[in-house]
Amino acid sequence: MKKPKFLVSLPTCDNDFQIEQALSAKQAALKLGIDVEVAYSDNDAVNQSTYILKAIQSPLESRPQGIVLEPVRGSALPQVAKVACDAGMSWAVLNRAPDYIKDLRRTAKGSVFALSSSHSEIGRIQGRQFAALLPQGGSVLYIEGPSYSSSSQKRTSGMLETKPRNIQVTTLKGQWTAESAERAVSSWLKLVTSQKVPIDLVGAQDDSMAIGARDAFEKITNEEERARWLSLPFTGCDGVPNAGQKWVRDGMLAATIYIPPLAGQAIEILARAMKTGVQPPEHTFTGSASIPPLNALVPQKP
Repeated sequence: MKKPKFLVSLPTCDNDFQIEQALSAKQAALKLGIDVEVAYSDNDAVNQSTYILKAIQSPLESRPQGIVLEPVRGSALPQVAKVACDAGMSWAVLNRAPDYIKDLRRTAKGSVFALSSSHSEIGRIQGRQFAALLPQGGSVLYIEGPSYSSSSQKRTSGMLETKPRNIQVTTLKGQWTAESAERAVSSWLKLVTSQKVPIDLVGAQDDSMAIGARDAFEKITNEEERARWLSLPFTGCDGVPNAGQKWVRDGMLAATIYIPPLAGQAIEILARAMKTGVQPPEHTFTGSASIPPLNALVPQKP
């Protein structure tokens, strides 16, 4: 009997969390006896939609039975989703809750669902981390994901909800990669205003960007200034065991937030639905947690 095949479409391979996503998908597929193809989109929504459409339109014998998508853009490819479902495929969206899911479920032959971390809660945890690390208040240099990302928007709103009023935030933009954060911080350091802001903590919406910020400060030529920046606490999100969690153990990050990879869970849900014929819940959330726990964070001296 031919193995089921799933396509997992992810935004980028330049991000520790997305690499962990791919690994979780391959491990789940191996455990379940499923073929899985992982495709990266170089953070380009056109690349992503084009690749998926080619897979949908491929010969029947090589066509995937299901597609797992973490979209580059917040719209989550509604037209592509409809084409896939019209072709009888299952469709799973990661880290988004697009409105079209409900409509597709009414007529789709396959499974259609969303599986997501609660990005608002991730932001709220990060705001609480800032409060624990800066009990006397202070200023945070905060590196967000791209403006078009609903995950980034929700993490920011959650952080602002729980951070104390005596903590001020200066925001820079990244693209979920270390290189993008390094560029953003390096450009900011060239501004006169950067010298006037007494930053007490550097926070980023993922661990890669937190490390990218550190890389920018490592390149400061003035030894005293470089040492001052690198002595600050840095925080991120994702908490991949061999990246974010290791950087916490090594002292490069003061804290991270563990976000479980979703692609492997999505593969398991799809396989179970194919076996039982039961449609999964429309939207499932996974939990996240501070590393170290909030009560174990060491407050910074004023």
